[in-house]
Amino acid sequence: MSDPGAVLADLRDESEELDALVADLPAERWADPTPADGWTLAHQIAHLAWTDRQALLSATDPDAFADAVRVALQSPLTFVDEGAEAGARQRPERLLAGWREGREALLRALGGRPDGAKLGWFGPPMSVASMATGRLMETWAHGQDVADALGVTRTPTARLRHVARIGVRARDFSYAAHQLDPPAEEFRVELRAPDGTLWTYGPEDAGQRVTGDALEFCLLVTQRAHRNDVPDVRAEGAEAERWLGIAQAFAGPPGKGRAPGAGRSRAAGGSA
Repeated sequence: MSDPGAVLADLRDESEELDALVADLPAERWADPTPADGWTLAHQIAHLAWTDRQALLSATDPDAFADAVRVALQSPLTFVDEGAEAGARQRPERLLAGWREGREALLRALGGRPDGAKLGWFGPPMSVASMATGRLMETWAHGQDVADALGVTRTPTARLRHVARIGVRARDFSYAAHQLDPPAEEFRVELRAPDGTLWTYGPEDAGQRVTGDALEFCLLVTQRAHRNDVPDVRAEGAEAERWLGIAQAFAGPPGKGRAPGAGRSRAAGGSA
């Protein structure tokens, strides 16, 4: 079980790293396109701000959040894009200020919740640590879209362990999202961390195995890189290979992902 305090500290750091990428951009740059179809830099930050507000509502007013879920489920395939679109129409300085204010309020709210508290979400309820991990994963993934759009190289950090962990834990969801039955057996996953140490998940004697670079694995499970473009993520076993073709660390329907060769990640530390 993750330590909520440690995850919240990493979430703050991840958010501040992304903030530094956009803080000094001229207003006109916020309309620059990103690798996500139809999404500008403004859409990326607006999406994070919208989702932070939903998480804050869940942590502070569960009844109001339940009402928000009911409204969202009236348009289950479009409500995320609609939230990003509405936020992206704001002036950049207002959008940036709102994101900053909202994420700080969320950090305070999550930090004040008792251990073991369950928070409602658009999927199953989550613990404080799980909610913070989900926010960090999204912040990192959308931050990658921003970095790629700006041509910025990001240095991978130990915070990737949260993204990797949620990617591994979401294995069965990835199968379900593609209307497939998940395998009964656990997989072994061994990832080389940015500092050269090994992050491991699952039984050592598992027949199905995934090994390789942690950054490339995180890019794959957040669908920021195509399977063909992460050569240092290797599968042993047909079922492990199938998983890598459908893996997603995020809730909701399968995304389009990126086409083969479409923007090999500019994040540093992979084998590219």
